[in-house]
Amino acid sequence: MSEPRKNRTTVEIYGQQYTIVGTESASHIRFVASLVDEKMREIGGSNSSLDSSKLAVLTAVNAVNDLIKLKDFYERQEKEIER
Repeated sequence: MSEPRKNRTTVEIYGQQYTIVGTESASHIRFVASLVDEKMREIGGSNSSLDSSKLAVLTAVNAVNDLIKLKDFYERQEKEIER
């Protein structure tokens, strides 16, 4: 069985270039990177004293928090549909 083809896409996030390797399309990777960049700029704009490492961690915490909320919402919707 062949493995999915991996794409290499160079993106810029918060002024730094990164090469992302994955099976998603280049446009999807660029979209995700733009959302991360947007969130980092949003958080960095209201916390100008943060260094980029702390800013990245806060961005990750925000993203995971959003993911958990979406999963909880999805699970509640599934239970509601089952009723």
